[in-house]
Amino acid sequence: QLQASGGGLVQAGDSLRLSCAASGRTLSSYTMGWFRQVPGKEREFVAAIRRSGGSTYYGDSVKGRFTISRDNAKNTVYLQMNSLKPLDTAVYYCAADQQVILSAIYYERSYDYWGQGTQVTVSS
Repeated sequence: QLQASGGGLVQAGDSLRLSCAASGRTLSSYTMGWFRQVPGKEREFVAAIRRSGGSTYYGDSVKGRFTISRDNAKNTVYLQMNSLKPLDTAVYYCAADQQVILSAIYYERSYDYWGQGTQVTVSS
């Protein structure tokens, strides 16, 4: 089970750090992803990190502002979000899968396990 947390209401330009903790799984063996969704739209890829933690990937809209990282000892993955914009407002989901190939890392269908989501609201 994945548990996402850390969302909240912030102002534009602020920072937040989301966490995704796992129970019953050892995240070190999973590729982890963050996606976000607003009502009426498809889920959007935000970031992903490979099992080793050495390779990270970002959606174009968050490059240079968001950073994904993992602490395998704590069985937790993080999404540091800086310079937040109102357009970043969404429900953020963490996802995990053991067998994501690189070309498919950006697609939600590649991930079998999902957290419940945490709301991030950025006011202007």
